[in-house]
Amino acid sequence: MTDLPAIIAYQGVPGAYSHLSCRKAFPELQAQACHTFADAMFMVDSGKARFAMIPLENSTAGRVEEIYRLMPKTKLHIVGEHFEPVNHCLLALKGSDIAQIKTVASHPQALAQCYDNLNDLSISPIASLDTAGAAAELSENPVQGHGAIASSLAAELYDLEILRENFQDKSGNTTRFMILARDSHMPELRTDTRFMTSIMFTVRNMPAALYKALGGFSTNGVNMLKLESYMASDTMRVSSFHLDVEGHPAQKSMKYALQELDFFAKDVRIMGTYPWHPFRLQDDQIIE
Repeated sequence: MTDLPAIIAYQGVPGAYSHLSCRKAFPELQAQACHTFADAMFMVDSGKARFAMIPLENSTAGRVEEIYRLMPKTKLHIVGEHFEPVNHCLLALKGSDIAQIKTVASHPQALAQCYDNLNDLSISPIASLDTAGAAAELSENPVQGHGAIASSLAAELYDLEILRENFQDKSGNTTRFMILARDSHMPELRTDTRFMTSIMFTVRNMPAALYKALGGFSTNGVNMLKLESYMASDTMRVSSFHLDVEGHPAQKSMKYALQELDFFAKDVRIMGTYPWHPFRLQDDQIIE
């Protein structure tokens, strides 16, 4: 893996929250912006990047559905996860006062998450394609009285002033990213480390197939943390699943659970095994 370019790809424009996540997780790598998620994944698949930082779910907006459609089409592996708290910042031109701001642009989701604060300040929202793009537009076409809602990194890159941090109405909004690589990396089992294993599979066409496929995890005491269903074909007849479980394939309980999964499911693919991100271990933020 070290012979690959020291690049981590992400979808979006410079200053996006995905870019911020790349900088925090891999400050030694060059972050490369891509137009689409597929473009970012292809950079890794073709050996033009070492990793891709791809959002999987958000605590407010839910899952990123497009990723579930893309993953079965790739041969990439999950080698880690990253949790990024979303800190929306109210940005404006240098020297601006918050009382001067009359309009603000950002992604509709960010605008919705800041609705109460915008309303309290009598600021009119303007929808944009993305948060960092709104900041870039403000920098390129400076207009007094106009602002943007984006990350602190966007303020740095586009030379804008942060008028207020944590501008969202509610705290705790967090995005979970998965870190993708071209080659698999099975970490050594350690008793002092909690592991996550991500699995994709399709159930067989039989009564109670999903119940039976997952039963092995219950009977063997393996904690299932996430189960997502999605249509993996255009026929609308076959449901596939993304499953996150706490455990390492080298553990005896996981071996037995995976044997039962293989019996009742098909197209079983272990996407990766990786240590829990520290965010999961915070005393007030245990995600189980």
